[in-house]
Amino acid sequence: MAFQNKNLSVIAYANGFTLWHYAAAETMATIGASGYFDDVKTLMNTGDMVIINASDATSIKTVTVGDSITVGALS
Repeated sequence: MAFQNKNLSVIAYANGFTLWHYAAAETMATIGASGYFDDVKTLMNTGDMVIINASDATSIKTVTVGDSITVGALS
């Protein structure tokens, strides 16, 4: 299954930073793949964070916007 905008919501926004929430019945590997969030590339910014509730795990990831959106582990 592909990204679904209805599953993405903003939890908080301040000073150009957004904390997102995304929940879907897909695995973390699928949701965490580069380009998965590209449909909302104009909304997300590098440095944002997204809480992902996947079918097999829950995690907080950082957002990096380049040619594609990637989400990675917190550093």
